[in-house]
Amino acid sequence: MSCIAFIFARGGSKGLPGKNIKPLAGKPLLQYSIEVAKQVKEISHVFVSTDCDNIGRCASEAGAEVIVRPPELATDTAPEWAAWQHAIRQVQQQFGGFNTFVSLPATSPLRSAADVSSAIRQLKQTEADLCLAVTPANRNPFFNMVVRDAMGKVQLVSSLPNGVHRRQDAPAVFDITTVVYAARPDFILQQEKLFDGVITSIVVPKERAVDIDDIYDFMLAEAILKRDNYAG
Repeated sequence: MSCIAFIFARGGSKGLPGKNIKPLAGKPLLQYSIEVAKQVKEISHVFVSTDCDNIGRCASEAGAEVIVRPPELATDTAPEWAAWQHAIRQVQQQFGGFNTFVSLPATSPLRSAADVSSAIRQLKQTEADLCLAVTPANRNPFFNMVVRDAMGKVQLVSSLPNGVHRRQDAPAVFDITTVVYAARPDFILQQEKLFDGVITSIVVPKERAVDIDDIYDFMLAEAILKRDNYAG
């Protein structure tokens, strides 16, 4: 078991209740992540970590194995990193060690199998502890992002000595996505947060980086899926 995929899907979701199994273009949101994981040749097993019976049932029907997440790791305030650690230990105890941990959040249904393989490959080819996916940011802290004080005065989040007069001249910045995280299991078990280690990245286009947090994200993802299905 060298490369294992995990999908972390708890039952509570305040932004969009029940989103992890909400039907998206005809099938549960969770199913998209499971199906992509099964298309990736490097991945040997797919696990879903959840505290919810309905999510667990949906995961099993889609062909994933279920890890029961303790209630204390499924609250609004519980760090997902702790759920990662719990899932790794469960798999190690039941099936033995593995080399690569891959997290595929259910909230990114538009990722491709190639995105996942690219992250796994990038991790293996570098000395990094973790590889994540980024996408070009719409806003830039060197040009059009500001902080605001109590009096309403604003200033750029970051500045350069000579200033930036055109967006094209600003350093490129990227948004972290939830498309894929590929990591070394020992790094996750030994550290407490993502940027405690050496982090590398892959770049994915915006149309595959939609992260569903609310109904508007959901509607956008559905529109893209329907467009792509119609085009295909």
